[in-house]
Amino acid sequence: MKDRPLRLLWFNLATDADAPNLGFTTEWINALAQHCEYIDVISMRVGRVDVAANVRVFSLGKERGFSEARRAFRFYRLLWTLLRARRHDACFAHMQPLFAAMAAPLLRLHGVPLTLWYAHRAVTLRLRLAEMAAARVVSSSREGFRLRSGKLRITGQGIDVDRFTPAEPAPGTFTILCLGRIAPVKRLETLLSAAELMAEQGAQFKVRLLGTVYPQDRQYAEDLQAQVERSGLKDCVEFANAVPHERVPAELRRAHVMVNLSATGSLDKAVLEAMACGIPVVSANEAFTEMLSPWAGQVLTPPDDPKVLARRLRGLMAMQSRARVELGLELRRLVERDHSMQHLVENLLSVLRSGEPVA
Repeated sequence: MKDRPLRLLWFNLATDADAPNLGFTTEWINALAQHCEYIDVISMRVGRVDVAANVRVFSLGKERGFSEARRAFRFYRLLWTLLRARRHDACFAHMQPLFAAMAAPLLRLHGVPLTLWYAHRAVTLRLRLAEMAAARVVSSSREGFRLRSGKLRITGQGIDVDRFTPAEPAPGTFTILCLGRIAPVKRLETLLSAAELMAEQGAQFKVRLLGTVYPQDRQYAEDLQAQVERSGLKDCVEFANAVPHERVPAELRRAHVMVNLSATGSLDKAVLEAMACGIPVVSANEAFTEMLSPWAGQVLTPPDDPKVLARRLRGLMAMQSRARVELGLELRRLVERDHSMQHLVENLLSVLRSGEPVA
């Protein structure tokens, strides 16, 4: 196997090049496909498929409203068919501990080692079962996998630094961008409170909240809009719909700073994408504490303290444009070194080609 291209089975949550949050998985698939004889992808849902010629994608039908029982039946039928028809060297489950646990007996029967990718602070029974079933576990950072496991290897996040590139500093009003779904976990009310403090002090700025509102979060989104009205921020806060993944670099380059207040406990891909674009970030995520420690007083903030956040943002606003650019380029170098797509692919290939658990 080490002397020939891999034959890979891949479990995916969503395979959709346009998906705002998961569109990057298409980039990962295509990057790995260059080193594979073929990849078979079983995906919970499918949107616009834009994959290499040696990749096949099979949907379980969530986008068509299939029930959980029907999706489970389809999963086992697809898995059994593929394992009988193809000779896979490895199986990669991306953020799919459920699929990993479900597939483990059949994979073991066919001698296909399982590698689980997981990057979140949550530790669930499902994750524990998947870790037990996996030969190897990979994550973007140690903070992203909170179980004690000798199977863990850190691979980096996999940012396409050839697409997420710096541009000339954005012109016009100082723009603060928050990118991602509109949900309580994002703590956007803290950002709006910080914006209110800044406005009271005479700062001129714009806040762009760019993301999808899912049905369960509609009340939260309405509460945020009411907060904007009460605070007199209507002229400087913009709510905008999420954009396809391919348009994210352009949206980042329109900003002067990106704010991320969610405490997922793992490296947030959107923050790394902003850094790759040379955009300074202000983060409340503990997973970035070590990485951003040289600039802690500029870019790290507690998750629920609008006063500190306002200070961080005012400090970045007060910087000379050239100094802000230099800060952004220093942050980009961190992504190039530890979280580029090439770095991820090399690490994943090493893991997937290994037949033994990683110590």
